[in-house]
Amino acid sequence: MKKIIFLVLINTLLFAQSEKPNFGITFSGFVKSDFIFDSRQTASIREGHFLLYPQNENLDINGKDINAKSSFNMLSIQSRLTGKITGPDAFGAKTGGQIEGEFFGTTDGDINGFRLRHAFVKFDWENLSLLAGQTWHPMFILEMFPGVVSFNTGVPFQPFSRNPQIKLTYSIDKIKLILAALSQRDFQSNGPDGFSSNYLRNSVIPNLHAQIQINQDNNLFGAGIDFKKLTPRIATTKKIVTDNSINSISFTGYSKLNFDPILIKAQAVYGNNLADHLMLGGYAVKSFDNITGEEEYTSLSVFSVWGEVSAGKEIELALFGGYTKNLGATDNTTGTYFGRGTNIENVFRLSPRVQWNSGKSRFSTELEYTSAAYGTPNNLNKGKVENTKNVSNLRLLFAVYYFF
Repeated sequence: MKKIIFLVLINTLLFAQSEKPNFGITFSGFVKSDFIFDSRQTASIREGHFLLYPQNENLDINGKDINAKSSFNMLSIQSRLTGKITGPDAFGAKTGGQIEGEFFGTTDGDINGFRLRHAFVKFDWENLSLLAGQTWHPMFILEMFPGVVSFNTGVPFQPFSRNPQIKLTYSIDKIKLILAALSQRDFQSNGPDGFSSNYLRNSVIPNLHAQIQINQDNNLFGAGIDFKKLTPRIATTKKIVTDNSINSISFTGYSKLNFDPILIKAQAVYGNNLADHLMLGGYAVKSFDNITGEEEYTSLSVFSVWGEVSAGKEIELALFGGYTKNLGATDNTTGTYFGRGTNIENVFRLSPRVQWNSGKSRFSTELEYTSAAYGTPNNLNKGKVENTKNVSNLRLLFAVYYFF
């Protein structure tokens, strides 16, 4: 009898353990090494790893371009670690979370430093989802961003920003409605004190975003609208309290078409003051009071479009192309600009790539041609860049991945 009771207890415990939910954290990620050659000096981040566009001409006393010098580098700082978290239901919702970091650092001086990429918790009800934490800005479309080898992920044509946020997603049938309120951390707006989150924080109103997505037979269509208010100064240069701000609105539309084995992606953006997304633009001072130091501001508008065609699984062949144009400001300016690439009229890029996947490993190579038209902003013509000259860079990139 004792043996029977003992066996029943053992079976009960084993059954209870098998029914216990598997909560905890699961780690994944990849190791990536990049081998980079550039035909000239570039405007970039982290020792040239994150390329934006080629640097403008810089002539020496003999008229030779200092920035025409080529360069190379080898880096593994994009390697990352991701922890996906599962837990028990709460508030009638399934719960989960994610924390992710990489060795990219937060500044060039911190290169190799471990930095936070994502840290969020998510609650999923039947049709409603709530996300709280840091992750991609909704203008970075996670379902269809460019698959380029370069870590720039299509910048400056593609919005690129991770933000602390609260995001609500309502799903019904094949439609998703997204609402988000966001702040800034690693990706910040420019202003009188350089790149900082202070300008958004002092506006009191968070960055607001609304978006609709339609997923039909593995094809994706969507559009979004984004509002941002910045307060560049809380005191003028004459030490007088000021609350002048600058409002900006941006729009995006995108689509992903799946013609297996061919995949086509495209996105267009029209907006104001998008320097915090590593795109061209920003804002400028349109008037200045010499007595009080009071400034009024005007947004710099930009149009951007990118597209990508790819085919293949084990061996992938793909072509990425992007174009962005500085459209100038709403008003004439005083000549003081806060932004990114405010002396660039347009940027063009074309980059073919080949990737070979085998098991958990990948070899990738990409040829990236980027041309930027540098000129002079005309303050009397709404800051439009005139008298331009094209400067180009050719980047040859080889990368080795190991996923785990």
